Amino acid sequence: MWWIKAIAILAIAYFIGGIPFGYIFVKLKTGRDVRAIQSGRTGTTNAMRAAGALVGVLTVVMDITKGYVAVWLAREIFPFRPWLHVLAGLLMIIGHNYPLVMVEREEGKPKIKGGAGGAPSVGAAMGLWWPVVLIQVPIGALLLLGVGYASVATMSMPIIATVVFAFRASRGLAPWAYVWYGLLAEALLLWALRPNIKRLIEGNERIVGLRAWLKKKRY
Repeated sequence: MWWIKAIAILAIAYFIGGIPFGYIFVKLKTGRDVRAIQSGRTGTTNAMRAAGALVGVLTVVMDITKGYVAVWLAREIFPFRPWLHVLAGLLMIIGHNYPLVMVEREEGKPKIKGGAGGAPSVGAAMGLWWPVVLIQVPIGALLLLGVGYASVATMSMPIIATVVFAFRASRGLAPWAYVWYGLLAEALLLWALRPNIKRLIEGNERIVGLRAWLKKKRY
C-alpha cells in the first residue's frame, strides 16, 4: 500500500534532518559540545562561532545537502504527489530543529537542542526546484552583509522560496503545493528563532558582516 511507503519516506526525511552535522564537526575539531556554546544550536552560525569558518562552511554544505536529499527521495519515489514532497521537506526541518539524537536533560526535564532550520530549508527548496538556490543565496548574502543579522537572513530563505514557487505555479510550471512549503517552512523558522526575534525587537541581536566590521572600525 502506497501510504505505508509514504509514512516510511516521511520518517526517513525526519531522521535525515536529525543528523547534527554542526555538532559532529565541532566535536571532531575541538572536542567541545556546540550545545554548550552561546545560542546552543547545532546549525551553521553557532558551529562557526565554536570552531571557525571551515567548520561553518562544512556544516552549511551538509545541512543543505540533507535537505535536498530528503526531498529528492520523496520526489523519486512519489513523483506525482507534490504534498509528499512538501511534507518531506517540512519533516526534515523538524528533524533538524528537534533531533531525537540530541535529547538531553536540563533540571530533570528532557530538552532537545537542534538548529533553526535555515540551511536545511534551502536544501529542501532545492529539492523541489534546484535553481531557487541561485536566487536565495545572493539575496541572503546581501541581507547578511547589509542588514547585519544572521537571523534575518535565515528567516528570508523560505520567504524567497515562497515568492519563486508562487511565480512558477502561476505559470503552470510547478504545483501550488510548493508554495505551501515556503509558508510552512517560514512558520517553523519563526518558531525556532523566537529568542532572536525578541532580541531584534529589543535591539540586542548580535551584528555580523559589514555592519559589525564598520562598528568595530568606529570604535
